[in-house]
Amino acid sequence: MKLAVFVVGKGGCAWADEAVEDYARRTKRWGGISEMAVKAELFRGDVEAVRNAESERTLKALGERDRLWVLDERGDDLDTSELTSAIKQGRETGIPRMVFAIGGAYGHGALTRVRAHRVIRLSSMVLNHEVARVVLYEQLYRAMAAIHGTPYAH
Repeated sequence: MKLAVFVVGKGGCAWADEAVEDYARRTKRWGGISEMAVKAELFRGDVEAVRNAESERTLKALGERDRLWVLDERGDDLDTSELTSAIKQGRETGIPRMVFAIGGAYGHGALTRVRAHRVIRLSSMVLNHEVARVVLYEQLYRAMAAIHGTPYAH
């Protein structure tokens, strides 16, 4: 099973890019993590129009059998062991790709939420998109290390 991260918009934040590259490099031995930037919609006064356009772009990039996990501060709490179990189960059941989607400035549209296998949050606090991206990559690395019996942290 492949892991992917979809991010609405471009980061351009050097410290976050460096951290993400480090965790992505560490996961290469287990298949790695691919990342795709989804074009952000220009805000023209209508938040829902932005969410819907970005949702359409995100969904267009998904494969029919991909398992979509949407990251949103209003999502369900998920601890590291639950994430690890979900990734392990996805591998064992033949899911081709598990996609984690970080929304744009206004969050995810309804279409993305409906298509999602799960809507989860990384924190009960609102996180900057770059911080969320780094935390997500660290957690994916931690889960993969646990699955493969590589010492990282308990």
